Amino acid sequence: MSSAKRALVAITLVACVAAVGAALLIYHWRRPLAGPNAGTEPSLLSQLPPGAPAVAYIDVAALRKLHDSSLATILGLAGETPAQDREYQAFVRETGFDYTRDLDQVAAAFWPSAMRGGEGRTLAVAEGRFDRDKIKAYALRTGREISQGPQTYYEVPGDPAVSLGFLSASRIVISNGGGFGVLTPLPSESDKAAMRERIGRVAGAPIFAVARTDHLPPTFYDPLRSSPQFEHLAHSVSGLMVAAQPDAEIVHVTLDAECDSMANAVELATVANGFRVLGSMALSDPKTRKQMTKQQLAFLSALLGEAKLSQQDRIVRLTLDVTPAMLGEATPEPHAQASVGRALIGAIHIGAGLRGPSHAP
Repeated sequence: MSSAKRALVAITLVACVAAVGAALLIYHWRRPLAGPNAGTEPSLLSQLPPGAPAVAYIDVAALRKLHDSSLATILGLAGETPAQDREYQAFVRETGFDYTRDLDQVAAAFWPSAMRGGEGRTLAVAEGRFDRDKIKAYALRTGREISQGPQTYYEVPGDPAVSLGFLSASRIVISNGGGFGVLTPLPSESDKAAMRERIGRVAGAPIFAVARTDHLPPTFYDPLRSSPQFEHLAHSVSGLMVAAQPDAEIVHVTLDAECDSMANAVELATVANGFRVLGSMALSDPKTRKQMTKQQLAFLSALLGEAKLSQQDRIVRLTLDVTPAMLGEATPEPHAQASVGRALIGAIHIGAGLRGPSHAP
């Protein structure tokens, strides 16, 4: 074989290898990142109104079993329970409900104020063990009973008003703003499929939240108008998914941002990495460090130094292992337990609504 033919064969082989390599590389980058905590959507989410732009879920029963988890300890769900404050003790006596033993799951839907003309809305469904008679009597002290079709619920005045209803012996629904109607259009089939896919990516974690961000009103982006690049990147994010998975004393946290194109995902990852560099420089300033608590400094140092940023196809992922040092002392104080209790039962400060603004946690 002549040298010219040998050169032609070599060039052809190199071209073929390069083509295969390029194809594999393109396939890798065009293939979405796998869900960080893939799982089946909890049935409790099916009782939330369709079309909510954001949903969240907490498996309290699963967290209660993690006795060596710093997160469960901080929430008062594991380890020794400190003495409760008087207000929460009275709440437990009068309602027969203590979240540390009676609450199993909470699913909530959110409508941000920017989507509702300045008035935000939250609707939560909780599963557990509830004393219906005691809770009803507690609500009717200052509230009233209302019938809405086949559903009877209790509305308690406040700022905002709180509505509470029983879906079954083990499930209650709670909403702020009065009543359970939500001003939102029914989602299209494509929107529902996209939301289900996002939820499926994180549903294996005991704590997760998913938000659809592709239909936010223009006013939501007003603060970014002075920076066209940031405004463009914010518009390019169509969904957010966050999951928290306790593992002994560490909590693995994953945040996925889903962009509308791979090009925008690459740009978002580049900008995020730039912010990490600038943040690390700012954090090294002694003046900045003096203005922070020990926990704030530990958290930001880990976020900037230990968080991992990756990008593949249209997904930009941030992962961080949250340690007890970043969470502060892993022991629930009495006032913290009272606040968590009221927040979990209502997800909307039902304790403040039932007792009045002066008792807000």
